[in-house]
This record gives sequence, structure tokens and C-alpha cells, in this order.
Amino acid sequence: MRIRRSIAFTGTAVLSALFMLLLNVSPASAHGAMMKPGSRTYLCWKDGRSQYGNIIPINPACGAAQAKGGDNAFYNWFSVLRSDGDGRTRGFIPDGQLCSGGNSTFTGFDQPRTDWPLTHLTAGATFNWSYNAWAAHPGWFYMYVTKDGFNPSKTLTWNDLEDQPFLSADHPPLSGSVGSESAQYTWTGKLPSNKSGQHIIYSVWKRSDSKETFYGCSDVVFDGGSGQVTGVNR
Repeated sequence: MRIRRSIAFTGTAVLSALFMLLLNVSPASAHGAMMKPGSRTYLCWKDGRSQYGNIIPINPACGAAQAKGGDNAFYNWFSVLRSDGDGRTRGFIPDGQLCSGGNSTFTGFDQPRTDWPLTHLTAGATFNWSYNAWAAHPGWFYMYVTKDGFNPSKTLTWNDLEDQPFLSADHPPLSGSVGSESAQYTWTGKLPSNKSGQHIIYSVWKRSDSKETFYGCSDVVFDGGSGQVTGVNR
């Protein structure tokens, strides 16, 4: 009897989690996000997803994002976008809302903290970048970095970022199966030089076939690393 009840409970939990996943993720709202170095939404989704598909973050910053914005932002980690963005940045996305792209669904990821998942990098090194393509859209990718002296415990503003992107990619190649984590745009390019300590790499993906634009924060530390990730506990 106990075995039957356990099986029934497990089956119910799995079906419930699958229903929640289908409810919260639809092709119309699915697009992409930076995977290397991982964006806050992507790495928190990895940290938070349980074996049953529901969201149970272990990382404290990811838990704070869930407490503020709920589970939907995790299931839709690839949807930090503005349909009217048209590549706009400064003066369009308000200060303090850069990591959410001004999209209210993702406000939990705007919180200034020092304990977001981190990617460890070496300043000036050549890096293999990847950006998820849950839905494939042609376009341009622009990478900005925070200025020297950046304080991750303070609200991120446009004045915290270098004025110009340190790297861009023009319609990079796509590989993998679209509609899955394996679908990726990839390119090779150098990381910013003369950086040390904790920073944010801010990515902007501007579609060339519409005004839709995607935004994201990747928390990194320039400490001689080669892409290792810490703070993701699954």
C-alpha cells in the first residue's frame, strides 16, 4: 500500500511539474539568452530546476529573484526582451532595469547582489561565446562591460557600463536543435583587457528582421579563469 501511494504521489508530482512547464513556456514567448558566459536568468534556471521540473533555487540570489518575480521568469529564462526595442539601449531601458530589459516579468533579476552565479574569466583572453536560440532570429549581438571600480552591490545604471561595446557579432552561425537548450549561436572573440575582479557583461541581441531586442546580464569575475561557473548548485 505504501509503495502504491509513493508511486502515485511521484507520478502526480511529475505530471504537475510538466503541466506547469507547458503552461509557462510557449513558442511565441521563447527566444534566447547568453549561455557563455551565462546570463542571470539562464544560470538561475539551471540552479533552480528540480528533478521534477519545478523551481527550487539553491543560490541565494536566484532565490531572491524567485521571491520577487515568481517562477515564470525561470521557465522563460530565454525571454528577456522588448518587442519595441529596435536595438535601443541608453535612454530606452531605465537605470536599475538593465538586467530585466525593462520587462516587468524579470524584475527579480535587477536586484544588486554579490552572490549571483559567476563565470570566471581571464581579461584579454580569446573566448568562445554562445547564445541560446530557443527560437532562431537573424541579427547582431553586442557585448558591453562595466567600468573599472564597478560595485555589484549597487544598482546597475548605464553610467556603470563602458560607452561602447567591446565586442560584436554579425549574424553568427547557428547550431543545434532550435527550441532546445542545444540551439546556440556561437562566435569567438576577445574579452575586455585590463579588467580585474567582479563585473557584468551586458549583452544586446538586435534582430535584423524585426524591432524585437533581447537584453541580459552575465555576472563574471576576471580572476584568471577559463569559463568555470560557480554558484550553480545543480
